[in-house]
Amino acid sequence: MRTTRPLHLVAGVAALGLFLTACSPPDTGAGDDAAAPAATEAAEVPDTPSEPVDLNILDVGGVLRLAQPAIEAFAEENPDVISGVTFETGGAPDVVGTLKPQVESGRLDIDMVLTGNDALSAGIAEDLWIPVVDDFGDRISNMDNYIDPAADMQELAEGYGVLLSWTPGGPLLSYNPDAVTDVPATPEEVLEFAKANPGKFGYARPANSGPGRTWLQGLPYILGDSDPKDPENGWDNTWAFLKELGKYVDTYPTGTGQVITNMADGTWAMTPITMGWDINPRTDGRAPNTLEVAEFDDYTWISDSHFAAIPQGLSADKMSAITLLLQDLLTEEQNASFYDNGYHYPGPSIDGATLDKAPQESQDVIAEFGRDWYDDAIEAHDVQTQLDAESIVKAFDIWDREVGAGKFEES
Repeated sequence: MRTTRPLHLVAGVAALGLFLTACSPPDTGAGDDAAAPAATEAAEVPDTPSEPVDLNILDVGGVLRLAQPAIEAFAEENPDVISGVTFETGGAPDVVGTLKPQVESGRLDIDMVLTGNDALSAGIAEDLWIPVVDDFGDRISNMDNYIDPAADMQELAEGYGVLLSWTPGGPLLSYNPDAVTDVPATPEEVLEFAKANPGKFGYARPANSGPGRTWLQGLPYILGDSDPKDPENGWDNTWAFLKELGKYVDTYPTGTGQVITNMADGTWAMTPITMGWDINPRTDGRAPNTLEVAEFDDYTWISDSHFAAIPQGLSADKMSAITLLLQDLLTEEQNASFYDNGYHYPGPSIDGATLDKAPQESQDVIAEFGRDWYDDAIEAHDVQTQLDAESIVKAFDIWDREVGAGKFEES
């Protein structure tokens, strides 16, 4: 009924996108000679597909860890809507290079992208997505039931993505208590630790990592920058701090998985973390359960979310199937499954999608590997959205050029 496979996105992603376009049969509703995507008018989209469709879903944000069981359940329960699902995985920075040739040619190999704010923003900048909320929001009415911080994050999608899950994220600090006896409570103390222990602190490239992205956007609030929403003109303290800290960071991995490996094998003793990236790796054994997490003395949560975005050029039948799927993923019962194994803790974005409605396995994981102070901390600190699409792209660019240049480590 479905397969899951990695999409090997390598250097020269534009060439890969062209290869996929050339080798994959079109299923866009346009003719073979179409040179550009034709807009699918909402009025042309039936309530249910005229025949079941196959969907190819690309995940570039680790979203399948939360969403795949719910997607598969919907497909199995609605064979008249979805005949099969193929899942592919790839990297967020490669989305534009992969999708743009497909969108411009009108020959799509990918029907929906699951992503964080990073690839969503990049796709908005390149005009890859349909304005799904503006054009089809009445078919996804469960969006009206977002909890407040999820609704705030949904605004950042500018109508081009549908938010599926939410977490306040971080920034927090994960540390090895055997190696860190005086736990930092401020960024300045993190810097002191890094100076005294070169190479023992690190984090991943923000454009590739939820914890790295959260650390980057959380610092302006902690360091008292003039405008935490303006990385170009309002982050003087943050950029100065990160450049100084970078003197004692050996490499910046291009994925959070390597961060977890570095903490597990003792390469690093401390790293910025989010709640989900604390809980989940201890759940599945990638990280030892002996790792601890600390709060800063004063900090602001930076929301993180997973979105579904839809490339331009889909057929009316596929649009029908996808809107039905998204509506289902935002029901209380389905959305509660996003607690998963703590990967995006808490996870659900819908009011009423409480832990008692989650699968028993999720409830057991949170009971064993969650931290008893997390929920209280969520309530105790302000929550801010991530940067908007234009600003986050600027922040990534500045970090890549002025902080991380020459130190990227492919993961």
